[in-house]
Amino acid sequence: MTEKNKPDSGREKIDFERAEREKLVIARADEMDGVVEISLRPSRIREFVGQESLKENLGIALEAAKKRKEPLDHMLLSGPPGLGKTTLAHIVAHEMGVNIVITSGPAIERAGDLVGILTNLEKGDILFIDEIHRLSKVVEEFVYPAMEDYRIDIVTGTGAFAKTIKMTLKRFTLIGATTRQGLLSSPLRDRFGMTFHLDFYEPEELTRIIERSAALLSIPIEKSAAAEIARRARGTPRVANKLLRRIRDYAQVKSHDGITVDTVSKSLEGHGIDSLGLDTLDRKVLRAVIETYEGGPVGIESLAASLNEEIDTLVDVVEPYLLKSGFLKRTSRGREATALAYEHLGVRRRGAAKGRDLFR
Repeated sequence: MTEKNKPDSGREKIDFERAEREKLVIARADEMDGVVEISLRPSRIREFVGQESLKENLGIALEAAKKRKEPLDHMLLSGPPGLGKTTLAHIVAHEMGVNIVITSGPAIERAGDLVGILTNLEKGDILFIDEIHRLSKVVEEFVYPAMEDYRIDIVTGTGAFAKTIKMTLKRFTLIGATTRQGLLSSPLRDRFGMTFHLDFYEPEELTRIIERSAALLSIPIEKSAAAEIARRARGTPRVANKLLRRIRDYAQVKSHDGITVDTVSKSLEGHGIDSLGLDTLDRKVLRAVIETYEGGPVGIESLAASLNEEIDTLVDVVEPYLLKSGFLKRTSRGREATALAYEHLGVRRRGAAKGRDLFR
């Protein structure tokens, strides 16, 4: 810390130290949640719940690659956050018996960073790049020959003294994950041999995931309680497991009979999660569309500005579930609230003016 950032008065020092302790506690809590999340991940393709078509095709590709004793072809996974893209990458590594190196598009700032990663990969190893659509153009140019010809070209010197050094790589598998496939450039997207899209999970599938996770965490849970959590989990396994951990905390403090439907309802009510899985931010978005913009249409930039939220947060985290569940619809003019959104929030609609329903 620089001298100018240090607190001056004794009171400021106490407040600063308290804030630093709170940050440390939050960081440790997030780290522990991450450890628990990893422990709940399946390690085999047969243990993975849901995405049946993807599982079948990926299983065939894995078996064929193992029979040929060749690395798996490059693979692109797309879909909203929390549906299992990283988990599938770990499963592929485990099934193939190879190492996996994990990074993300924003983390690879320079071509040299990528060169260092690629040259350290052994034959068959997996390089998993999360949010691959956020790779810079310069880095992306290095990816093309690495994926196709398993080599990279490094230019040294400048002007008349410039020369190209070709480095041969061991054959590896690149698994890219993206929440916004449309932002991938065509040359990069076309170089993936397999492309899979993950969709939201059905409540029955999430119920099985929750029951499995509860068993791994040694938490007694009623089937009806697991189904209630699944109903509120936004079709996302990551959310389901996160809710399960929070409900476990509540049950251990408030109840000694394991997790029941009543425990689920009381716990999630305290966290601001309603009967359909909408949280505070979801309802805030819907109310902004209905009250501030009279039901829409409204552009995402205007909506983000009025809510003081990042556009990426709305597009990648909030909007997909609201669109899938029928609370929002996206038109050429912007986002509009549906009748279901009015009904869920208990807001009355009246008439139509200028082609759209107005809030009252």
